[in-house]
Amino acid sequence: YNREGDLLFSVAKDTVANVWYSVNGERLGTYNGHTGAVWCVDCDWDTKHVLTGSADNSCRLWDCETGKQLALLNTNSAVRTCGFDFSGNIIMFSTDKQMGYQCYLNFFDLRDKQQISDNQPYLSVPCSDSKITSAVWGPLGEFVNAGHENGEINQFSAKSGEILKKAKEHTKQINDIQTSLDLTMFITASKDNTAKLFDSSSLDHIKTFKTERPVNSAAISPIMDHVVMGGGQEAMEVTTTSTRIGKFEASVIEKHCTHSQFLYPGSAEIL
Repeated sequence: YNREGDLLFSVAKDTVANVWYSVNGERLGTYNGHTGAVWCVDCDWDTKHVLTGSADNSCRLWDCETGKQLALLNTNSAVRTCGFDFSGNIIMFSTDKQMGYQCYLNFFDLRDKQQISDNQPYLSVPCSDSKITSAVWGPLGEFVNAGHENGEINQFSAKSGEILKKAKEHTKQINDIQTSLDLTMFITASKDNTAKLFDSSSLDHIKTFKTERPVNSAAISPIMDHVVMGGGQEAMEVTTTSTRIGKFEASVIEKHCTHSQFLYPGSAEIL
């Protein structure tokens, strides 16, 4: 969603990024240009620009209203996660560890046209130990919190690339990270059957939500004291069982509840 909540951005393996009116589900337009699966999308806080990352080894900047491509940043491997900082001036994106290339966390300042034209980030941080699977900006744009394949969370300085803090609460891969509306907290979703709530600045572990299945994604409600989690077995195994057996479901939980106190357990109804 954008900041106001009236627009919803979606990406998929069909190479197209879409923007929709959230009130009625009408598609407002598309951002055409990627030639591979699009893995990530973000918009800045005044909904002027859209950022997408793709398996076609590129990160692209778009004009939100017209759909015009404003910048093309080529990479050596797929772009897994991307995002604008609070000001909308700095972007970050991570690349996958594949095809002989290691994972990098890249930072560009959009105010410096030379960086864009030269395709040279002002900061590129190698992540050789474990690739980044999801990353989000901190509240003031001073750092990025990144989740890794080994379950670790690292806080990277957006100025120096130094690792400021670390947390290792998960035992398996972190699939997704989403922030609260004010960016002071974030929630992680992991293959270890848990979602965990953290303080964005200190990386203090606040709470754990346990499930019976791997958690593919989790989010914090912007208006209620709730979190939502969704997940299930690996996608390649879904066709071998029914969705109920595979437990491919979503659950909404109050942030202060334990795993046995689901508000809406089981499959969530799509309204």
